[in-house]
Amino acid sequence: MNVKMLQVGPLGTNCYVLETEKQAAVIDPGGDAPAVERALEGAELRYILLTHGHYDHTGAAAALQKAHPEAALYIHRADFQGVDPNLFPLGTQVSEVKFYGEGDELPLGDTKVEVLYTPGHSEGSVTLRCGDLLFCGDTLFAGSCGRTDFPGGSVPKMLASLRRLGELEGDLQVLPGHMEPSTLAAERRYNPYLRQALGEKP
Repeated sequence: MNVKMLQVGPLGTNCYVLETEKQAAVIDPGGDAPAVERALEGAELRYILLTHGHYDHTGAAAALQKAHPEAALYIHRADFQGVDPNLFPLGTQVSEVKFYGEGDELPLGDTKVEVLYTPGHSEGSVTLRCGDLLFCGDTLFAGSCGRTDFPGGSVPKMLASLRRLGELEGDLQVLPGHMEPSTLAAERRYNPYLRQALGEKP
């Protein structure tokens, strides 16, 4: 599987394009649909996947769906009908939305994308796992974690989600919604929020 990372939109959101067997999925198209289109390079877009509903992660979803009507657009239901008016502001502009949640699996070529429900940054935040890759959205960052002070955010839920990610087996690749990639081993060792979630002393 080939993974491309683009930084899009005014907040430098990490958008990921996954390609396998000429099928593709786009994770968090947060603005700049033309750049995402160039990254697709003609591959069949099967999925538009949102880790959560904030505008900086969803900005190009409507344009991509219009250009690729065969692509299924997925978000967790809690972030489509959430209490925060900034959640999925383009919701009225898309033709169809599908909802995914804990344990769902989406086939993509010879692999699959597994949904892990990881609320805390927003009520409907998810982490998407594809093999040894973790697309964490705004849950786990390199050396940090997502904010919890937005409507729908929760410190206890964030810590529970971080603990869940930290307890996953193996040294998985951490591909966050902002800033640089990392590894789960590095975050277990150096990330103070993850260490707190795992019950370790500073």
